[in-house]
Amino acid sequence: MSTAILLIAHGSRRAEANADLVRLAEAMKTRCPNEIVEIAYLELAEPSIPQGAARCVKRGATEIRLLPYFLSAGTHIVEDLTGFRDEFADQYPEVRLQLCPPLGLHPLLIDVLLNRLNEDWADTSQLPREWPNAHASRTSPEASIE
Repeated sequence: MSTAILLIAHGSRRAEANADLVRLAEAMKTRCPNEIVEIAYLELAEPSIPQGAARCVKRGATEIRLLPYFLSAGTHIVEDLTGFRDEFADQYPEVRLQLCPPLGLHPLLIDVLLNRLNEDWADTSQLPREWPNAHASRTSPEASIE
């Protein structure tokens, strides 16, 4: 059996935001060398979710794990991704499909958030150029970022 991981993000008009999923997929390929790893976006970017699923099947997947890179089980998970899973089950009856849960309240996510909160943002050279000033306050001129 050949398993595929289809990483799914919302998609953005900003190419830099979409590039995060590409980097995540590269890291996943390193950690999961025996799995097929593909990416897909719900909207605003390509490959689309149907394109991503087709790539998995073309690469020989007999099982596809739809792994949402979403925080909560909102409409996109409960309706959209469930709909895609059901559509793919009809389109690829020989392939086992599993929709994994979103990131949610996983204990490690809480650790990540606390880590992010406590990072030293004084070194803004590590932030993207367009990132709002991490140290702006209501009384500082930087607080009125437009």
